[in-house]
Amino acid sequence: MKKIHIIAILIIAIAFGVIMTSLSNNSTYASFKEADEHPTRTFHVVGKLDKNKPFLYDAHLNANLFTFYLIDRDGTERKVMLEKPKPDDFEHSEQIVVIGTAKGNEEFDAKDVLMKCPSKYQDGKPTETKQTSSM
Repeated sequence: MKKIHIIAILIIAIAFGVIMTSLSNNSTYASFKEADEHPTRTFHVVGKLDKNKPFLYDAHLNANLFTFYLIDRDGTERKVMLEKPKPDDFEHSEQIVVIGTAKGNEEFDAKDVLMKCPSKYQDGKPTETKQTSSM
């Protein structure tokens, strides 16, 4: 067998391995109900912060634990335990995506969070800000 054939076979095998690994680790968008049905898989759950319930972050007690309640698109509410500090302006976000796994029917263990903050644009025009000069 020529060296070029061996190299080509190795490249194909490595590419196949990379593709299979990326497909098996790929998480999907779902509701809390779907995440509950597959507790070993990682899901992206889209929802809104339940502002009627408290969220807890105590940097002195545990700086890498932030808990809050999220209502998904189907209206299901779960307590989310984020294993990171509380993001800035979290309570002002319009939409939240939590990435993680279900822990029973009561909690969702999030490894990461993505937030959609309110837009500074209204009706297609940027909001005006006043600038003061210091001269």
